[in-house]
Amino acid sequence: MKWVFRTLGVLALVVGVLAAIMAWRAFGIGKQEASVAPTPKLDVDANAAAQRLAGAVRFKTISWDGKPDASGDEFLALHDYLEKTFPAAHRVLKREKIGRFSLLYTWQGSDASLKPVMLMAHQDVVPIAPGTEKNWLHEPFSGDIADGFVWGRGAWDDKSNLLALLEAVEKLATAGAQPRRTIYIASGHDEEVGGPRGATQIATLLDQRGVKLEFVIDEGMIVTSGVVPGVAKPVALIGLAEKGSATVSISSEGAPGHSSMPPASSRIGDVADALVKLETHQMPSRLQGVARESLEALAPDMGGLNRLVLSNLWIAEPLARAALAKSPAAAAMMRTSTALTVFNAGEKSNVLPGKAEALVNFRLAPGDSIESVLQHVRYTAGNPLLKVATVGVAREASPVSPSDSPAFKLIERAIRETMPEAVVAPGLVIAGTDSRQMSGLTTNVYRFVPVRAGPGDLARFHGTNERIGVENYVEVIRFFHRLISISAMEGK
Repeated sequence: MKWVFRTLGVLALVVGVLAAIMAWRAFGIGKQEASVAPTPKLDVDANAAAQRLAGAVRFKTISWDGKPDASGDEFLALHDYLEKTFPAAHRVLKREKIGRFSLLYTWQGSDASLKPVMLMAHQDVVPIAPGTEKNWLHEPFSGDIADGFVWGRGAWDDKSNLLALLEAVEKLATAGAQPRRTIYIASGHDEEVGGPRGATQIATLLDQRGVKLEFVIDEGMIVTSGVVPGVAKPVALIGLAEKGSATVSISSEGAPGHSSMPPASSRIGDVADALVKLETHQMPSRLQGVARESLEALAPDMGGLNRLVLSNLWIAEPLARAALAKSPAAAAMMRTSTALTVFNAGEKSNVLPGKAEALVNFRLAPGDSIESVLQHVRYTAGNPLLKVATVGVAREASPVSPSDSPAFKLIERAIRETMPEAVVAPGLVIAGTDSRQMSGLTTNVYRFVPVRAGPGDLARFHGTNERIGVENYVEVIRFFHRLISISAMEGK
């Protein structure tokens, strides 16, 4: 019996040591951060800045699918408005129009040996969903300022970003600042439809000119409160990458027939069976790459079990994945997501259709590809008679930018100096931005703008009652002023 007690003793020792290691990693190490002191707040006339943003919101710069020039006059009017509203900025910035309505501003630096930086913000907005106009507290393009907010389509996405950039440059130019590093401001006009005439052409032009960038920053991630479970502080996630997108058609074709003599396998049944399998057996969930970096960075600011588990993913990853999978948002970080979106079949209740087709939208996580998605669909459906193909525009996931680069640290520093209460961590953007077009010009492409949002605000994105807080808009201006100052005005 002695060997039994010895074995139990060894096991108890191992468990005790393991528990001690996990506790030390969770509560003993702590977050290693360089000390960053808040900067004095830039003096901004909040009301005047809000009025300028409101004026830009009133231009109906809508991107319509298949109608690239439909809002052309509105874009040109917006360009004139920006020029008149920010005279000092336009004196120091060289402005080029790309693809007729996109803007590329250049503020030439004094040191040609330094790579330029690019700040991005698009001009276009999505349409108002028909029938929802009556649900807006303020008309969608009113630009009303009420209850401490600027209201209207584009107030959040993305004119606040564009106007804040120009506000920052206006301040710097008025003060006589001169950048050592060249600064580009790229403002596409068709981001909401993929950016083929805007950001894509800007990237091509700069590539032809031999430009290589130090870093790019665009929209993508924001500052949330009460959204990340277990973190009481505001969370500022800097997007290192964005997911790709592919819509896959799954169809079955054959001879139509009468419903009184149904075959053992119908067109609708074949496609429906494939859809059930795809929804039941989704692509693998992986807690690695950006998702893992993000959770490990947030863990020290969590409490209790969350902190213990996420600080010890080396051993607790299965437990973490199982818990995170219960949240659609968290699950989307860990895998290529599968969304059944369209099903078309049949025209009459007593006729068996000759064709059934479904569309499934996949959002590709870094590490997966369009080809691997197609292979997954074919294998999971398990029916060689089905036709499987991508439809529309498909794009791969973007490259993953490093979180240990000097550029990332500059962005983090600017956040912490202007929003010292925020927790900063890497993140993964599940939507698409214009910034992916710049991947050929730099490995440092980041996605962040310090717009604040709580759980109830997320539905405003591309939705009803879009708005931005006036005080928050001032924070956005201060952030860009600081980021431009430390990345282009100071040192190397």
